[in-house]
Amino acid sequence: MKIRFAQWFGPVAGSALLLASSGCAMFRASVAEVDVNQKQHMDADYDYTDMKQMTQGFVNDILASKFIATAPQPPIVMIAGIQNRTQKFEDMKNFTDQVRTFLLQSGKVRFINEVRRDDLLKEQGYQAANATPETQTRVGRQLGAKYMISGSFTEMNQQSPKQVRISKQLVKYYKLTFEITDLETSELIWTKEQEFARKESQPLIGW
Repeated sequence: MKIRFAQWFGPVAGSALLLASSGCAMFRASVAEVDVNQKQHMDADYDYTDMKQMTQGFVNDILASKFIATAPQPPIVMIAGIQNRTQKFEDMKNFTDQVRTFLLQSGKVRFINEVRRDDLLKEQGYQAANATPETQTRVGRQLGAKYMISGSFTEMNQQSPKQVRISKQLVKYYKLTFEITDLETSELIWTKEQEFARKESQPLIGW
């Protein structure tokens, strides 16, 4: 009995000693830099890697479109937003903000700040009541947008049926639709769909 106890206790004690000598590093929190330009997915969900890839794709196609190429000067655009129709919250403003940044930096598109309209009106009212005439912003000089960007983001899920297995298979399909509308005529002048699907294997036992 003593021999068996010694055979069992030896490896356990050795493992405990090894953990203690290493300072239990495996149980300590750690932080590391992540390259945002490198593709990496933790699961099948939509993530920042997908956002960056789709953003660049839409921007390239918009800049190559006919309504941009034939415009006598950079057209003025507003962003109405992307409708999130997935089953979970996704901050689609991150997507539209990045699209706007890339388009604006190209010098081929101009934007109005539709999100800050209330703030602009408040500032104009404040200046009219308090600022000197020489420094007041002239009212009624705001530019009107020629085109409006809008769209929708949808999701479909499919998972393996109940059966004897060691893991569950989950497939998620996403589609992002981007639209540009002429505000004067309400004509839909440009649209594009971008889609992707990803499979995730989930073990039945885990944490």
